[in-house]
Amino acid sequence: MAHAPRRGRRPTLTRNVAPGVHRLEHAYVNCYLIEDGSSVTIVDAGFPSTWAPLLLALDEIGRSRRDVDALVLTHAHFDHIGFAARAQAELRVPIWVHQADEHLAAHPYHYQRERTPFIYPLLYPAAIPVLAGMTAAGALAVKGVENVHHLPETGTLDVPGQPQVVFSPGHTFGHTALFLPNRGALLSGDALVTLDPYKGSRGAQIIAGAATADSVMALDTLTALADTDAGIVLPGHGDPWSGGIRAAVDAAREFGAS
Repeated sequence: MAHAPRRGRRPTLTRNVAPGVHRLEHAYVNCYLIEDGSSVTIVDAGFPSTWAPLLLALDEIGRSRRDVDALVLTHAHFDHIGFAARAQAELRVPIWVHQADEHLAAHPYHYQRERTPFIYPLLYPAAIPVLAGMTAAGALAVKGVENVHHLPETGTLDVPGQPQVVFSPGHTFGHTALFLPNRGALLSGDALVTLDPYKGSRGAQIIAGAATADSVMALDTLTALADTDAGIVLPGHGDPWSGGIRAAVDAAREFGAS
């Protein structure tokens, strides 16, 4: 597995993107491993083929599958629940997702969006290698997951890392970000990204209407992210943003919807 940040399809582990938080990027999608003592919380589940890189990543940070206590989904789109059902079966860990995304978790291709995704590669050729990489990683073969645990809309989640829940609907109606105040980091999921897979565009932004349920709501929900005052933003797609969440939100609002 590569260790230096790179923009491509191969799995990449970047350790300590925030203290005790490790980024596993695979096919332009990020998963995060949060260490807390000897235990680990995984945030988001990539694609089915992300499973093997996940196990390698655990080994490389000195952990094993037995150390994983929870899998938290920021939302239930197909590119974020790829190995969730396998983790549930083999690791026997609870899968956490907001109740509004429970049906989507079971049926990951039945999601609401504002625009058809099929025109985007024609309008934005830079998206073609990104979408091709996601397809090669298993984007069309994701199994749903059931019997999930419901994330609260506020408060601290009792899993390793003790993340604070930041309910942030818009991309999906149950989207939830996670704030780690003691580490100064916000895991923003797809509420705010630095790479839009549907346009191939980089920089702080919300995702295009091809995969966003309500762009107006998604822009409004950035206020909840900004209120964390996090110094580091760890998005669901793209590189970490180290300039602080408020600057990222300002940039995303200027970028607007598409």
